[in-house]
Amino acid sequence: MQRAFSQVDVFTERPYAGNPVAVVLDADGISDDEMQRVAHWTNLSETTFVLTPTTPNADYRVRIFTPVAELPFAGHPTLGTCHAWLEAGGEPEEEDIIVQECGAGLVQIRRSPGGLAFAAPPLVRSGAVAEPDLDRAVEALGLTRADVVDAQWVDNGPGWMGLLLGSAAAVLAVRPRFTDMDLGLVGPHPAGSELAFEVRAFFPKDGTLVEDPVTGSLNASLAQWLLGTGRAGAPYVASQGTALGREGRVHVSQDADGAIWVGGGTLTLVSGRIDV
Repeated sequence: MQRAFSQVDVFTERPYAGNPVAVVLDADGISDDEMQRVAHWTNLSETTFVLTPTTPNADYRVRIFTPVAELPFAGHPTLGTCHAWLEAGGEPEEEDIIVQECGAGLVQIRRSPGGLAFAAPPLVRSGAVAEPDLDRAVEALGLTRADVVDAQWVDNGPGWMGLLLGSAAAVLAVRPRFTDMDLGLVGPHPAGSELAFEVRAFFPKDGTLVEDPVTGSLNASLAQWLLGTGRAGAPYVASQGTALGREGRVHVSQDADGAIWVGGGTLTLVSGRIDV
């Protein structure tokens, strides 16, 4: 059966400079195995499938797959899916808020000056990293303990360990070896820069360590850590993907009630139909 299909570039205003996600619309009736097979075929970091919501409180439901597994939540697929759903004629129940149902629950998305933005989901794991885990991460990254300003679990689903380095330059200089951990690096740009932080994200895949171009989930959890400890003030813009030749820009803002929003530009690169 042919279904509407889009490929959306996320966290960028310029085509091919962000992080792409494949979106299959009208995905009701597709089996788990078929979804996984499509995600393996696209070979992107994530492929999403838009379904009828199971609750009247959501505008649509999404399932998110990597080439090898399903995720309860991921940031750039959330924004890319919302973009594709709206472009296909989706109409949210509320004019200013789109509500996505996913494995992590209900996620709010809104239009912002920096593009579509999602409300950062709560962390499922936070706090200090145990010494043995930190030692393994530091060794895999080719760093010393003195290079790490601080480290925290910043896990909102994918399992991120966050490491704060002294500068953006230090983050860009890292040349990691393989590890089975999901690692997020962040370091500040010089004072007065247009960009506040440089971010990099690494995760294991097929026996190698892969760098993700621009990662919404990691930026959301890093924002909760950095804002919560006073190391950042909102709004700010983070850069990610520089080491890969991308120009990802992640816009972080915070409401008066403390809600953190993570957003960026979204652009349709491919639109058509796919047999599933």
